[in-house]
Amino acid sequence: MGAQDGFLKHKRELPKSTNPKERVRNYKEFSGDFSDEGKKDQASRCMDCGIPFCHSGCPLGNNIPDFNDAVYHNDWLKAFEILSDTNNFPEFTGRICPAPCEASCVLGIDNSPVTIEYIEKSIAEKAYELNYIKPKTDIRRTGKRIAIVGSGPAGLAAADQLNKAGHQITVFERDDHVGGLLRYGIPDFKLEKSVIERRVKVMIEEGVVFRTNAHVGKDISIEDLKMNYDAQLLCCGSTVPRNLKIEGRHLKGIHFAMDFLKQQNKRVADIDVERREITSKGKKVIVIGGGDTGSDCIGTSHRQGAESVTQIELMPKPPSDRNDVNPWPEWPMVMRTSSSQEEGGKRDWALMTKAFIDDGQGNVAGINVVEIEWNADMRGFSEVENTERIIPCDVVYLAMGFIHPEPGIIDQLTLDKEENGVVSSSGYATSVEGIYVAGDMRRGQSLVVWAISEGREAAREVDEYLMGVSYLPSKEKSFYNV
Repeated sequence: MGAQDGFLKHKRELPKSTNPKERVRNYKEFSGDFSDEGKKDQASRCMDCGIPFCHSGCPLGNNIPDFNDAVYHNDWLKAFEILSDTNNFPEFTGRICPAPCEASCVLGIDNSPVTIEYIEKSIAEKAYELNYIKPKTDIRRTGKRIAIVGSGPAGLAAADQLNKAGHQITVFERDDHVGGLLRYGIPDFKLEKSVIERRVKVMIEEGVVFRTNAHVGKDISIEDLKMNYDAQLLCCGSTVPRNLKIEGRHLKGIHFAMDFLKQQNKRVADIDVERREITSKGKKVIVIGGGDTGSDCIGTSHRQGAESVTQIELMPKPPSDRNDVNPWPEWPMVMRTSSSQEEGGKRDWALMTKAFIDDGQGNVAGINVVEIEWNADMRGFSEVENTERIIPCDVVYLAMGFIHPEPGIIDQLTLDKEENGVVSSSGYATSVEGIYVAGDMRRGQSLVVWAISEGREAAREVDEYLMGVSYLPSKEKSFYNV
């Protein structure tokens, strides 16, 4: 490495973000930036460890020490080449990935880990600035046609890879814009949609065809796909939300988180909201679920002008630091505060919702909750006596995750499924020849970085199926990891 003592000279730092009171006034991204010198200092903290656990911590297998070294030496082209060899969309992951690589950083044993996610985003933005990311128009075509269903991160990654291999790619998206979860599941203050459009524009100029408002199985028949394409790759996600089937669930004002977030993303993009408006403006909001989607509901509610926001979680409050049963390099099960939670609101743990309260006119007016105590093995819990109470509210967002893919296209294609509803596969091949699956539709609800990894690996299998051999890189064998 260029600076063997960088981790001794420099502390972990991230650029200052816009003050929470200011940033809740709009839906713009609010993260700051360092000068190139500041980025160099942070990259220099990569300590040239003997075994870079960050490689295995990253689902994409990014070659992190190598691109850190390139940034330290101000060689942005090399840094971009190393990063793009394993990651099609570092501008996405550099903004919204929870950074399992940083949790695996060796420096994190007794220090603060390297700012890998920020450096990744910096490389991507520098690559656009210096025109390193531009359409490749000299692709040699194979004559093979592939249909990809779903334009989320898995579908986009697969399309990018298979297009590079020379196949003609058509991506079918049932929504009105490309992006899937990236487009309508993640608020603009975390990922402005111009970032997606910038990348999609490059892909279109490289020959990828995107068909929006094209719902396969409804607008587009399954037979058409089978007749007109040499292979099909399903990347439809895991979009059936976990419900809370308790007394009062039918009341007005109780919504799935994704319905709420999608509406607001459409408003920001100046797209008409067709269904009944879902809003937090002037309301007492309760968010049930403590994950990223719940945090997105909090941040969106702040920006809409909620009167109050309360987030509740079934699990107990995590410890502030690792304990003996959660050692490095495991993912640290510790207390975290998201940017949305920094902006305000109340958080509560180990609470179970028993019923929704009716205001007498069919609207939700509160939730009946009780404190719970988890067993030592965390496999069950019991109610704590005399802790039942009602929390008043005007609107409730259910942000408890997703359980499985929508069954429509799976059943129409008569694909085998696992007990949990995801598509069965051998590798990425389904039970029907020529049809492949990737992303959350195959592995269940997961991270964007895993979806990109799945799309890349599935692309290699599809390429090999069509051509007999594939020269696309895989996680195990990339150009910089031979």
